[in-house]
Amino acid sequence: MMQIILRIIAGLTCLLAINASAQAENLIISLSADMVEIRSNFTGAQIALFGAIQPDQGATARRRYDVVATTRGPRGSVTIWQKQKFGPFWLNLDQRKMIAIPSFASVLSSRPVADILPEKERANLRVGLDQIVPEQTSGRDANLPAFREGLVRLRSRQGLFEENASAFRFLSPNLFQATIPVLATAPIGKYDVDVKVFSDGALVASAGKSFTIEKGGAEQFIWKAALDHSLLYGLVMVFISLIVGWTASVIFRRD
Repeated sequence: MMQIILRIIAGLTCLLAINASAQAENLIISLSADMVEIRSNFTGAQIALFGAIQPDQGATARRRYDVVATTRGPRGSVTIWQKQKFGPFWLNLDQRKMIAIPSFASVLSSRPVADILPEKERANLRVGLDQIVPEQTSGRDANLPAFREGLVRLRSRQGLFEENASAFRFLSPNLFQATIPVLATAPIGKYDVDVKVFSDGALVASAGKSFTIEKGGAEQFIWKAALDHSLLYGLVMVFISLIVGWTASVIFRRD
């Protein structure tokens, strides 16, 4: 792991030197892994994120940078229910269906996002945990913001949405590092990592990478078989259940 990190740092430094003559501000990022395998003993993982900022020629030597990295997992639709009091009972009486909701989201920053950008700019650039849920087509619904906030709150309790305002460590004024957590319950699929660099509240550079979470070994074979041959998989599982049940009855039967 340490050798991989050192190679990443060396590669970023070389790229930074090669682009030294560029006029525009540039951001180069790299991940320590582009694929995570889930096996039966998987308990989670961590992916190192490295970035190098090449300032433009007009930037001062002591220019301060802020970094925000947003990781979004596979998207899907979600139905959110709202409990309301009906007589002496609390019942699910209202609901909204939301689309393009990430199954996992992580917002890492060098300091609190609210201190980096005002609320209007955060909304425009979709920066921050409160901007993870995209605007829905029924935006004129007065109750929709409450459902969006409820979804973020619920996913945060489950550990699927998280925000860390002190995740980045600057190795030099222009070289930074952070760690993206991968939960043991992380859904399989593609994860997009969007990194934005700000200075004095203005966006100066951005870059993106992605990594994939996949099942590995026997788990991958079983999952793919169940997906591609669902009928055959079901019949085999029923047959195995019958064999196991019959074997158990033979072993534990009373004479």
